[in-house]
Order: sequence, then structure tokens, then C-alpha cells
Amino acid sequence: MKQQLILRMTFITTITFLITIDYNKAASAEEIDFTSDELRETAQQYLNIPYVWGGTTTSGFDCSGYVIKVFSDLGIDLPRTTSLLYEVGESVTKDQLQPGDLVFFNTLGNGVSHVGIYFGNGQFIHSQSDYGVSVTDLDDPKYWGARYIGAKRIANVGNVLQTVNGTTAES
Repeated sequence: MKQQLILRMTFITTITFLITIDYNKAASAEEIDFTSDELRETAQQYLNIPYVWGGTTTSGFDCSGYVIKVFSDLGIDLPRTTSLLYEVGESVTKDQLQPGDLVFFNTLGNGVSHVGIYFGNGQFIHSQSDYGVSVTDLDDPKYWGARYIGAKRIANVGNVLQTVNGTTAES
């Protein structure tokens, strides 16, 4: 019995390690995985889908179910839970955030418990229990701002340059 337990734990550790290595490759790839416009378009198609605990489909998403669906649509497979998502990719500071970065929050008082996708301009898109898939200010002083704990880059997103009134700006 003890040998079986050790063998199972070793197997789980090995699988987790291999998965983590594979996901970390995405963060260091030199090619662009998708553009910021593609990310926004893909993420926005699910606006107003209701929140469902454990949900991974258009019938309803939980926070990590929504994130993995958006990235799956863009050709990147990610682990299922918020805590596993927090273990992949490259850490980035808040002032380095780019569209497509995963943003993490402590909503339960005991570490990472919520994830969303940075959308740009100080906003993130996520599935939250009261509103379903919605866009929220990252520094929302009433709730999200105080619960922010970090961000990870798991894809190389090409920022599309747009011309607005004759001025070129990153989107």
C-alpha cells in the first residue's frame, strides 16, 4: 500500500512537472501567438455568458474555465484550475501588463483564487459570480484592486498598431 501511494505521488509529480515545462515554453516562444485584437475579439464573444461554478462551456463559465476556453480558441492549451494557471508562464509586474496576460486575485483570503485576462487600458475580462463574463477595472477600489496578487505571461501577443487621428498608438 505504501509503495502504491509513493508511486502514485511520483507519477502525479512527474506529470505536473512535465505539464509545467510545456506551458512555460509558450511564454518564451519567439513567434507571436496571436494579436491583441484577436485576443479581444475572442474574449469578447463570451461577454454576458453566466457564471457557473466548474463551468467550461458557453452554458456557463467559472473564472478558470473561461480563461482556458479563450486561450484554447486561440490555440493554447492551459491547465484547468486557477492554482495551476498561477504556476505557469512568466511573472510580470503590474506596470508591464500587456493584453493577454493572466491576472490573479485573492478573493477567499488564502492565496490565489480568481483569474482573468488583462484586456488593456487598466481593464481585465473574467467570469465573476455576480455578472458572468464581464470587463472590470483592474484597480477597482471597491473590490478587485485590493485583491490583486500578480500576473503571468503565457503567450506572446503582438500589439496591433492603430492610427487614430494621424497618430500611431499601441492598442
